[in-house]
Amino acid sequence: MTAGRRTDARTPSPTEAAARRMLDLLAAGAPGEELAAQPARARADGAAPDEVAWIEETCEAALAVRRVLDQHRRREAELVALYDTAGDLAGLRDLDAVLRAIVRRARTLLGSDVAYLTLNDPAAQDTFIRVTEGSVSAAFQQLRLGMGEGLGGLVAQTARPYASTDYRSDRRFRHTGPIDDGVAEEGLRGILGVPLRLGEEVIGVLFAADRTPRDFTPDAIALLASLADHAAVAIDSARRLEATQTALTRLEAANATARAHSEALHQASDAHDRLSKLVLRGAGTDEVAAEIAALLGGGVAVHDTDGSELARVGTGPVTPSAASLAASHAEGRAVRADGFWTCAVLAGAERLGSIVLTGRDDLPEADRRLFERSALVTAMLLLVRRSVAEAEDRVRGELLDDLLAGAAASAHWDPDSLTLRGRRLGVDLARPHAVAVADCEPALRSQLVAEATRVARGLGGLAGMRQGRTVLLVPCDSPGVLARDLAVGLARSVGAPVTVGTGGPGTAPDRHAALHAEALRCLTALHALGRTGEGADAAALGFIGVLLGDRADIAAYVDRVLGPVLAYDAERGTELVRTLHAYYDQGASLARAKDALHVHVNTVVQRLDRVARLLGPDWNTPDSALELHLALRLHRLSRKNGGHGADGD
Repeated sequence: MTAGRRTDARTPSPTEAAARRMLDLLAAGAPGEELAAQPARARADGAAPDEVAWIEETCEAALAVRRVLDQHRRREAELVALYDTAGDLAGLRDLDAVLRAIVRRARTLLGSDVAYLTLNDPAAQDTFIRVTEGSVSAAFQQLRLGMGEGLGGLVAQTARPYASTDYRSDRRFRHTGPIDDGVAEEGLRGILGVPLRLGEEVIGVLFAADRTPRDFTPDAIALLASLADHAAVAIDSARRLEATQTALTRLEAANATARAHSEALHQASDAHDRLSKLVLRGAGTDEVAAEIAALLGGGVAVHDTDGSELARVGTGPVTPSAASLAASHAEGRAVRADGFWTCAVLAGAERLGSIVLTGRDDLPEADRRLFERSALVTAMLLLVRRSVAEAEDRVRGELLDDLLAGAAASAHWDPDSLTLRGRRLGVDLARPHAVAVADCEPALRSQLVAEATRVARGLGGLAGMRQGRTVLLVPCDSPGVLARDLAVGLARSVGAPVTVGTGGPGTAPDRHAALHAEALRCLTALHALGRTGEGADAAALGFIGVLLGDRADIAAYVDRVLGPVLAYDAERGTELVRTLHAYYDQGASLARAKDALHVHVNTVVQRLDRVARLLGPDWNTPDSALELHLALRLHRLSRKNGGHGADGD
């Protein structure tokens, strides 16, 4: 010590110096390694053994304090991170963004190689990986874990956290091939999983995992569990917000649809009213078609039941296919086919016609409904037209009945009155007219008279049903041509053979009854001659037609030529007439005749021998055979006219 100077300071002992240094180190936040080095330093400074022991005890206490301080600092940092995480999650609205933020924070907070999150699937009764952070395996990212399977499935099932230092060798969990393969491909060893809970419900599992074995401390488990609690609330909020946004979007869409539907209904109702007013004021199909074309901005064609065009506006000739009409009829809606829209015009299940819309490739629902409403209005128009036509047809039918009845039917029969009635209906009875009688199978006769009425109206004539057959009175100079045309056209319309006989022409009303009788005889002759399905007048029937037209005494002629044979059959019940029919029908061949009669050839020979004895030995000469054959045909015809089948028929 320097002379003259005095100090009260005392040199600290080694133990005191060591204690002071450790306190200073604790205050400075020095690492634990520096604290642990103090006992060795004291030995180096020459401290006594008992002092070194005291310093070692003090060092242990300082290290314990250091650990507590570190733990508090770490906990404080974790709490700050949790609060930051909660704030970040609260600001997110998109569910996917929330899930990604959760796994990213989990990986950061626990310092793990990988973090991932699974969500429960109540329908499939399992849990599946939804989001990963740090994962490199596609197979791992697509894993699904059944309840109780693996670590994650067990957490999802029990709602308790589980940790595994090394999952691959941990036998506490139920291992499955797909799970073990996915974990191995990702290279995971240490895994920690905690439940995502909303009250008592587990909605998923949050994981932190390392690719090396790791012993997860209780603090780490508690930290991840706290993050999971915040995450579950954020997920629920995001889901609810997403559901609300979806509901709002759907509500807006529904409102827009409702507004559009209301507007479409208003437009359709307005269009329906406009079209209905046209019909009610007596507009024709042309005006209605023009209005429909203007409403829909396209071309329109209206057709009748048979496909004939009733009106056309803004388009060329167009005919809907049978398939499109059938589809529209079956569905009750407009259909697109062949480059245009077709809608069947219906009254209940009955098809009245069709309406075609061209020039519109796309037809929105509102316009489609408008087009279908147009078909309804068109149906109303056609029904009105049909009602008027039916009323007119009754008047026309009454006129036809009076004309065909003739003067003999009434003492007040007045040709001038009939002519005037015809003129009012657009029928000029002063022109040459022909009468046609048509026949078909009974089931189609009502359809036949409807088609005949349509044809007669188009020709400026009359049509109706008389004595079970369809009768037409139409302007005509060539009854034969008329008969053939009617047979072909009406057969095509009804889908079955139609036989037509005609008489005429005649110009006076008092001639029409006679023309009707002549046409009826021609029809009967066609059936008798096996020419069903054909059309002909008397001239086209050859000598039979001449006989019919001249009204010869057919019965006397038949009796003169064939009388002895007819009398013999009548007295004895034999079949000589039937045998003669078969003989001539088979070209005078005995072999074919016996096949037609189903008898032995000797029987045919014996019967013809009897005919020879009754008619004379020259009965089969060419001239006699022709006359005999004609008499047989006339006999058959006369039997048909009398309502009986001919012999052998």
